[in-house]
Amino acid sequence: MFQLENCTAMITGASSGLGSEFARQLGARARRLVLVARRGDRLLAIGAELEAQHPGLEVSTYAADLTRVVERDQLLNWLAAKSLKPNLLVNNAGVGDYGDFGEAEWQRVDALLQLNMVALTHLTHALLPGLRAAGGAAIINLSSLASLLPIPDFAAYAASKAYVTSLSESLRHELRADQVNVVALCPGPVRTEFGERARRGDTGKLDPPGGKLIYAEAGRVVGQALEAAESNRARVFPSLPVFLVACAIEALPAPLLRFILGHRRRYDAEQP
Repeated sequence: MFQLENCTAMITGASSGLGSEFARQLGARARRLVLVARRGDRLLAIGAELEAQHPGLEVSTYAADLTRVVERDQLLNWLAAKSLKPNLLVNNAGVGDYGDFGEAEWQRVDALLQLNMVALTHLTHALLPGLRAAGGAAIINLSSLASLLPIPDFAAYAASKAYVTSLSESLRHELRADQVNVVALCPGPVRTEFGERARRGDTGKLDPPGGKLIYAEAGRVVGQALEAAESNRARVFPSLPVFLVACAIEALPAPLLRFILGHRRRYDAEQP
């Protein structure tokens, strides 16, 4: 049975947004944190802050660009050399790309696919033997409400999150006998840096269905994800509006859903 108390947690994308919130909430309960992100200076600052706040907590940091397989391999070798064996894996690292798919730079799309799908799958596969051997472990995969929708102007992102949700559901069944809980965290928009990074340059505006009603605070999203990991829930829609939107999406006939999406306000590169 997995418990958060005294766990060893590895968090990707831990330098900001939901990743840093996972680190802060787990800092009060974990024995050791392994924080991974591109921005090593921010990881060191977060690690120092958490160790000062929580005597006895051990924080290890590793700077890596997880879109690159060579850096993922180096991370895994570093974990082995340090004898770091997480029993909680938080696959939080991810990126968006908002705008017309045909006008996207391929390098940007490729980085999205590598980070949102390939890196998540690679790290999960590599760490799975240790998670299985832990006698109680959990994986939290950051998906999205967008995983339920083929969203115009967010096409590659929504498709990548559909993969994450599907993979999480499959692994949940495969790992049940090994007491490894797998959770797909499916928030709507969250007030983090993600939205700004998903924009292309200084133009384009994110227009999530439901607008401000489905925004959630990072603390609430992370808190519900951690509760789900302990209680072995399959999916988390971390607010009542997001849960109701998810139920409506799954209940709608496909032709009606296509009609609604077809009349959704499109990306406009001229918007401020």
